[in-house]
Amino acid sequence: MGRGPTGRGRRRAPLEARGGRVRVFRAPQRPLRVRFFLAVVASAVFVSVLTGAMVNVMLPVIRAEFGASAAQIGWVVTGFSLAFAVSVPLYGRVSDLYGVRRVFVFGIVGFAAGGLLCALAPSLPLLVAGRMLQATGGAAIPALATVAVAKVIPPGARGGALGLVSSSIGAASAVGPIVGGVLGQAFGWRALFVGSLSLALLLIPFALRALPSDRARGAQRLDLLGGVLFGLGAGLFLFGITQGQTAGFATFPAWGSFLGAALAWLGFFRRLHRAAAPFVAPTLFANRAYVAALAVGFGAMFASFSALVFVPLLLVEENGLSPAAAGLALTPGAAALALLSPLSGRLSDRVGVRRPIVAGLALMGASLLLLSAVAGGPPLWVVLGVMGVYVGFAFVQSPVNNAAAGALAKRDVGAGVGLFSGVYFLGAGSGPAAMGALLAARQEAAGLAVNPLYRFGAAPFSDTFLGVVVVLVGALVASAWLRERPTAGA
Repeated sequence: MGRGPTGRGRRRAPLEARGGRVRVFRAPQRPLRVRFFLAVVASAVFVSVLTGAMVNVMLPVIRAEFGASAAQIGWVVTGFSLAFAVSVPLYGRVSDLYGVRRVFVFGIVGFAAGGLLCALAPSLPLLVAGRMLQATGGAAIPALATVAVAKVIPPGARGGALGLVSSSIGAASAVGPIVGGVLGQAFGWRALFVGSLSLALLLIPFALRALPSDRARGAQRLDLLGGVLFGLGAGLFLFGITQGQTAGFATFPAWGSFLGAALAWLGFFRRLHRAAAPFVAPTLFANRAYVAALAVGFGAMFASFSALVFVPLLLVEENGLSPAAAGLALTPGAAALALLSPLSGRLSDRVGVRRPIVAGLALMGASLLLLSAVAGGPPLWVVLGVMGVYVGFAFVQSPVNNAAAGALAKRDVGAGVGLFSGVYFLGAGSGPAAMGALLAARQEAAGLAVNPLYRFGAAPFSDTFLGVVVVLVGALVASAWLRERPTAGA
C-alpha cells in the first residue's frame, strides 16, 4: 500500500536529465548480479584476445596454404589493427546514445560474423576482409567493457573490477598461442575461427541479461564525422609507421599516411569547437588528470607490446631458440599479469591510483634497462627482464583505466573512456612498429650499443629496449598529474 505502480519491493530506475533528454539507467545492484556481470564482460574480453593470440601462431600455415608473401600475410594482422584503430574510439560515444548493452551485443555479432567469413574464406583477400570485420565489431568489446564497469561499479570498488577484466587479457595472451598451436595442428587453422565464433554466439544471451540497460530518451545527436576523423587519424598513423618500417619513411605511403593522419586529427580538433554536439566535450582536453591518464596509458602499452614483440625475436635471432621456446619465455610474465591485475586494481581503490602506477612504470623501466644490458646474453636473464615488464604493467594497466574513468564526470564516461581506449590501442600498435624501425636502422648501421653497460653481441636490440625506456620516462613524468581519487560525480 502506498508503493505505487512499481509494485511491492521493486525500485524505480534512477532518471537522469541531461541536455533535453532523459537517461534511464538500470544497473545490477545485488552482489550476485554484479559478479555475473563481471564474469560476462571478462569472458567477452578473453574470447576477443584469445582469437588474435591463436591466429597469430598459425600465420605460417595460412601463408603456405594461400601461397602468400611475407608482406601479403602481414595484412591479416595489419588489416585487423587498422580497422580496430578506426572503430574503437567510436563505441564509447555511441553507447552514450544507444546504451551499453545494445552496442556491446552489436559488437559481439560483428565479431562473430567476421569469424564466419574467416572460417569460410577461399582466398587471402577475403580472410583479410573477415579479420577487418572482426576488428570492427570486436573493438566494441574492450572499449565497452571499461565503460560498462565505470557505469555499473561505484568509484571506490572500480579498480578491482577493472583488474578482473585486465586479468582476462593476460590469461588469454598466455594460453592463446598454446591453444592455437594445438587446435590448429589437430583441426586446421579454420577451426580456430569456428571455435571463437561459437564462443561469441554463446555470450550473446548472457550479455543481454547482464549488461546495464541504460538508454537515452529524447534528442539524440552523434558527431559521427568527428569520431571517424579521430579513428581515421589513428589508422593512418599506424599504417604510416608500418609502411616506414617495411619500405622506408621517405616513401610516399609512409609520409603520405602521416600527412593524412595529421589532417584528420586537425579536422577532429576543429570540430570539437565548431560542431553543435561534438564527438567529445572540448573540456576533456583541459582536464589535466584525464590527459595524464591518456599519456600514461599510451606509454605503458607502447612499452609492453614492444617487449612482447622483440623479446621472442631476440631469443630466436640472437640466442638460437626455436619459436615455440621463445614463445614460452613470455608465459610466466603473462601468467603474472593475469594473477596480479585484480590485486593492483583493488590496491588502487585503497591507496589511490598514482602509487601503483608509479611503482609499475618504474619496474617496467628497470626491467627494460636490464633487457638492454643483457640482450643476446643468457636467456634466463632475458626471461627475468620480460617478466619484470609484465609484472610492472600489471600494476599500471588496471589503475590507469581506473584513473581515466575516475577523472571524468558521469556525463563524459562513455565518450571519454572510448577515446582513452583508442589512445591505449594506438600505443600498442605504434610501439612495435616504431621500435621495429629503430631496430632495422641500428642493424643497418652496425655500430656499438649506446648503453655503456652492454657487453654482448646484439647491440641493435640493446638500443631498441633503451629507446622504449625513453617513452616510459615520458609516461612517468605525466603520472605526476594523475588524480588520486575519482572526481565528484564520476
